[in-house]
Amino acid sequence: MIKQILNRLPKKSSKSADSRDGSGTSTSSSNASTSSRNSDLVSNRYGSLSAASLPDFNSGPNLGSGYGNKLSQAVNSKLNGNQPVPYEALPNFRDVPNSEKPNLFIRKLNLCCIVFDFNNPTKNLKEKDIKRQTLTELVDYVSSANGRFSETVMQEIVKMLSVNLFRTLTSPPRENKVLEAFDLEEDEPLMDPAWPHLQVVYEFLLRFVASTETDAKLAKRYVDHSFVLRLLDLFDSEDPREREYLKTVLHRIYGKFMVHRPFIRKAINNIFYRFIFETEKHNGIAELLEILGSIINGFALPLKEEHKLFLVRALIPLHKPKCLPMYHQQLSYCITQFVEKDCKLADTIIRGMLKYWPITNSSKEVMFLNELEEVLEATQPADFQRCMVPLFCHIRCCLCSLHFQVAERALFLWNNDHIENLIKQNRRVILPIIFPALERNARQHWNQAVQSLTLNVRKIFSDIDPELFEECLLKFQKEESRENEIKSKREATWKRLEEIAAMKATSNEPVLISPKITRRTPSG
Repeated sequence: MIKQILNRLPKKSSKSADSRDGSGTSTSSSNASTSSRNSDLVSNRYGSLSAASLPDFNSGPNLGSGYGNKLSQAVNSKLNGNQPVPYEALPNFRDVPNSEKPNLFIRKLNLCCIVFDFNNPTKNLKEKDIKRQTLTELVDYVSSANGRFSETVMQEIVKMLSVNLFRTLTSPPRENKVLEAFDLEEDEPLMDPAWPHLQVVYEFLLRFVASTETDAKLAKRYVDHSFVLRLLDLFDSEDPREREYLKTVLHRIYGKFMVHRPFIRKAINNIFYRFIFETEKHNGIAELLEILGSIINGFALPLKEEHKLFLVRALIPLHKPKCLPMYHQQLSYCITQFVEKDCKLADTIIRGMLKYWPITNSSKEVMFLNELEEVLEATQPADFQRCMVPLFCHIRCCLCSLHFQVAERALFLWNNDHIENLIKQNRRVILPIIFPALERNARQHWNQAVQSLTLNVRKIFSDIDPELFEECLLKFQKEESRENEIKSKREATWKRLEEIAAMKATSNEPVLISPKITRRTPSG
C-alpha cells in the first residue's frame, strides 16, 4: 500500500509541474497580448507618457530588436502602476563602434515611437527635446548610410514613421461658409503644434526614400499601398508646411517605386472625385495638382486612354467647385500640359471649360479667360475650327459684360499674336458672331478702357477685310432698326393701353384690346 502511494507521488508531482507549465504559458501569452494592446494604445495617444514613462536603455547590455520588447514592458509598467525608469537619450552614433551602429539605429527608432502632447507647451519639455535630437541623429545617419538597409531596419523605419505621421487630422469648423479665395486669404493658416517633431520625421522619410541605399524592391513591401493611402490622407492637413513636405515625399515615392505609379494616380483620382462631386472641401488639391503637373509632363506619347479619361473625368470637372481660386494656377498648368502633349485634345478641353463656364461669378470668369488664352496658344488651326463657334458665342457674352475686368480680359485675347492669327484666318465665321457686341461696346460701354480696346479690335477687322466689316455693319444696322421698330410698336401698344385704361377708369367694364401679333422675321 505504501509502495503504491509512493509510486503515485512523482506522477502527481509531474502533473502538477505540467499544470504549472501550461498555466505559465497561458499567462505569458495573455500578458504578451495585453502588452501589445497597451503598447498600441499608448503609442497612438498624445501625452500618454510622462517624463518618467520609459526605462533607461543605456544600462542594458542587449541592443537591437529586443529594445522594442523593453519598450512595451516599460509602457506596461506605467499602465500597471509599477515604478518606471526615466526616458533618456541614447548614445551618439559616433560614440559606438561601427558594428553596433545598426543596432543603435533600431534602438533610436524605437525611442522615437513615443508621441508627446504638444497642445500643452510646458509638458515633457526634456523628453521632447531628447526626441527631437534623436530624430535629427536618425536623419544624419540615413543621409550618410554606406550599406543597404536590411528588411528588419525597413520594418522598424516604417513603424516609427507610421506612429508619428499617421494620425486623425482635426480642423476647427469654418461655420459652413463657402470657401472662396478671399475667405481663405483672410484666415490665418492653422499650424500644427507638433511640427517641431513632425518636420524632422518628414525630413527623415524624404531622406530614406531618396537614399541610394534604399532598395525599392525590398522597401515596397513596407512602403505599400496602405502606406501611400495614409500619406494621401494627410494632404488634407491644415498646415501648409506639412502639405509642402508631403508633396515632395509623394513625388519621390512616385519616382522610386514604379510599381506604385498606377495606384497613386488612381488614388489621387478618387480624392478628386470625392472633392468635386461630394464635399468640395479639401486642403491639398493645389499640392496634388502640382505633383500631377510633373507626372503629366513625363507621359509618353501617344497618350494612353487612361490619361485621356483622367483629363475628361477629373481635371476638367475641377473647374466646377466654388473654391477654384485656391488651385486654379496648378490646374491650368496641368490642362496646358495635356494640350502641349496632344493638340487634338484642345477641342475636348475648350468644350469642357464652356460646360462649366461661370455665369454670375466675374472673378472666376476672368480666371477662365486667362486659362483659355493659354490653351488657345497651344491650339492648332484645325482643332480651333472645331470649337470656334460655341467658343466665340461665350466670348461675345464676355465682351458685353458690365464688369469691366471681364470685358477687358476678353479683349486682351487680341493681344496674343497666335490667337489673333487664328481669328483672322476664320474671320468670316467669327466676326458676324461678335460684331454686335463690339459695336455696342464702342458706342455705349461705361468704361473708357473697354471702349478704347473695342475700337482697336474693330480697326483690326476693318483693316484686314473691309468688305466683310461693311457687310457686318449693314447687317447690324438693319437688325438695330428692326429692333427699334419693334420697340416703338411695343411702346405704342402700351401707350394705347394706358389711354384706354384712363378713359374706363371710372367704369367697371373690362378693357378689350384687339390682338396685334408682330412677327419678327429671322435675320440673314
